[in-house]
Parts: sequence; structure tokens; C-alpha cells
Amino acid sequence: MRLAQLLLLGVNGALGALTVDIEDQDSIKEAAGLVAEDLMTFYKGEEEGEVRGILPGPPPDGDYYWWSGAVFWSTLIDYRNHSEDTTYDDIITRGILWQTGQNDDFMPANWSASIGNDDQALWGLSASLAALTGFQDPDVTDPQWVPLARAVFDEQSTEFRRVDDGDCKGAMRWQIFPTNEGYNYINALSNIAYFNLGSQLAYFTDNQTMSKLAEDTYDLLSDIGFVNDKFDVYDGAHADTCNEINKAQYSHNAAMLLEGFAYQYKYTGDDNWKQRIDGLLKRTLEVFFPDGVAFEAACEEAERCNTDMKFFKGILHHSLATTMRLAPHTADTILPVLKSSAKAAVEHCTGGDSGRMCGFSWVADKFDASSAGAQTGVLSALVSVMTAAGGSSTSGNGTSNGGSTDTDSGSDSTTDDDSTTGGDADTPGSMGTKSGVNIGVTLAALIFGAFAYM
Repeated sequence: MRLAQLLLLGVNGALGALTVDIEDQDSIKEAAGLVAEDLMTFYKGEEEGEVRGILPGPPPDGDYYWWSGAVFWSTLIDYRNHSEDTTYDDIITRGILWQTGQNDDFMPANWSASIGNDDQALWGLSASLAALTGFQDPDVTDPQWVPLARAVFDEQSTEFRRVDDGDCKGAMRWQIFPTNEGYNYINALSNIAYFNLGSQLAYFTDNQTMSKLAEDTYDLLSDIGFVNDKFDVYDGAHADTCNEINKAQYSHNAAMLLEGFAYQYKYTGDDNWKQRIDGLLKRTLEVFFPDGVAFEAACEEAERCNTDMKFFKGILHHSLATTMRLAPHTADTILPVLKSSAKAAVEHCTGGDSGRMCGFSWVADKFDASSAGAQTGVLSALVSVMTAAGGSSTSGNGTSNGGSTDTDSGSDSTTDDDSTTGGDADTPGSMGTKSGVNIGVTLAALIFGAFAYM
């Protein structure tokens, strides 16, 4: 263990709750290092007989679905970018690349029968984040970050992935293959993650076509009512009853949409995106930070948040921090909330044998339970109030990692069954086994669909 971490623990004893001075960057960095170290205890991919790139699962073999690995790695990339802690660089790279699949599109054969569009997009976003932050390049013989992300976007731009008629024509389906349960459901996340990915790639590679394709998807979400005039972001609808919207709200949907708005604003300078940022930001803080602390409104009060949902706060914090850097006019609104939420998060890192494992609910009066999702949430909360020390997540028009590679958005590829892979800116200028992130979320949304925040 690093000396500085031992000194930090010494303040409270070797086995004690995590502490941090939220106004001191060194204190935040040291606390984040401990949270990252504890987060890595959930990952078994480097052990003999285990699969690289994924958290233990899927149920019943473990707690986690395939998609959660993408969030796990993205969280660590973000941490590395802000802390300059290179401890996990090689593990991160091996983990992501092990799940790329034979066609370098995050469709590994081991999971291809159950991958949802949202799952694939989240892995694409992990590659995009690696490129945006200047994370270490893979070996030249391995797939590179930007082409990996673009392959996902290109495949998801095809008609094969989308509803072909009716009121929801053009919307992306939750599941990729017609044989999968959930194929008839249109979840917001698949479409929002696509929008965010396209916005990031447009910004980073200066691709107006990607920007327009992403914008078209947002317009569709707005037109069919998944995003209303108050910027409530709803869970989705079935393709054959598209007007019967499931009005459950989850923080990751709002957060990733907001982040995409910010990339579009930075890339295009269009004031329409600024207005959307301001409207969605206001509503996101109202719904998910009612007392200045991140709160998963659809499930947390009733203590019904499942394993999937426990990853959402980390996405929320990350997206808000990215928005703040891409659209600096939001900083006075966002930063105080990130600080108060991060402070509350750390106060709930009192569990486990070490006495510092992190819980999920940051408004509860006691520690609830540790999980990889809870740990990523606290790490992201701390990172969100750190000053970026590594590559900027807001430096666009890049050509590294194949950033200048010319691909056609709308190309398609197939999965090979022989696969063995088990910031700052001043002015604007980005169930078998169901691996889908939304399997738990969608089922819960159907139960909690009455949650509509007016």
C-alpha cells in the first residue's frame, strides 16, 4: 500500500472509515486511491480460470452482467486521467480488449446471443473515453480505441438495429436479435448511449455526419415523448404501443443525455444545445439531487435498487463533471452539488473488514452494503471534484488511436462464433442469460412505472 495511503489511514486508525477534505485536492486524490484499490477487489479477471474484462457473473454464477464491466473500466480510466495513478493501466487495457470480439466491435461470441444495444454502446463509450482522455494506446497489433468506438456507432446506425415502422420508426430497440426477450422494447438507454457516443466521436474526430445522426436520434426521443418539455427522461415503451410510455426515471439516462448535449454544444456552438443543457441540468438536479446528494429516485427510498441500478450514481457524477468542463457556464451550478454529494458518499464508506468499503445509499443513516456498483459510484463522485491531471476529456479533434480513420456510419458487421474473447473550455467548438443493463432496470421500471416526477 502506498505510504500516503497509510498516512491517511493513520488519522482514523488502520481500520477506520474513509475521510476526505473535499476542498483539498491532495486529500481527494488520496481518498480516491483507496476507493480505487478497494474497487479492484471485486475484479477477478487476472486470476487463473477467470475471464478478463468482466465482473463475476452473470447471475446465478455471480452478481454482475456483462455490461457492468464497461462501467467498471470507464470509472478507472476517469480516475487515472485525474490522478495520474498508472497502477491499473495494463489491467484496464487487457480487460477492455479481451471483450472486443473477433470483429473488434464489442460483440464477443461468448455474449453475442444476449447482448443488448445498450450493453454494446456502453463498451463503445469506454473505448471513446480512453481516446478522449489520452489513455495509453493498445499495442499496434491490437484494435485501437477510436476504431473500436466507431465500429459500435456504425453498427448501431444500421436499420437492422431499429424499429422499421409505426410511431417509433427509427428508434433503436433494446435487444439486437429478434429471438431475445426484450426485442420489442425500446429503452431510452440504448438510444441515449448511441446519441452520447456519436456526439463524443463527432467532437473528437470532427465528423459532422456523426453529429447529425446523433442529433436525429435525440429528436426522435423528444418527438415520441421519451424526453418531455420539462426534460423528464423516461425509461421507454414497447414498439407496438409506442405512445404508452413507461415513465420511470433513472439517473443514468438523464446523465448520459446531458453529457451528449454538452459534447454537441462544444462541437457545434449551437445555442439550441446550450438551452437543452440548461433545461436538462435543472431537471436532473431536481430529481436526482433533491438535497444536494445523489439519490436514485425510482428505487432508493423503497430500498429496491438492484445490482444494476447501483452503478448509476457513478455515471451521474461522471456526466455532470464532463458537462461542467465542456460547458463552463454550468460550473457554478454543478460543482457545489458534486462536492456535497461526494462528501456524503465518502461518509458512507464504513463497511467491510477494512472499515472503509463504500455503501450505495448516501442519504441513509447507516452503511447498507458494499458492491462494485457502490464502489464505482463513490470513486466517480471523488473524481468528479478532482482537477484533471492527465489527458483532457474535453480536448477534441483528435487523431490518436485511429481517430482519423474514415468509416461509414451505417456499415454493418457480424459476430464470428469462433471468437475466443470470453478539461476546460471557454467557448463551444461530445436474459439464456440476459446480459443487458436494462434487464433488471426494465423489469423494475415496469413495476415502478408509476414513478413520474411532475
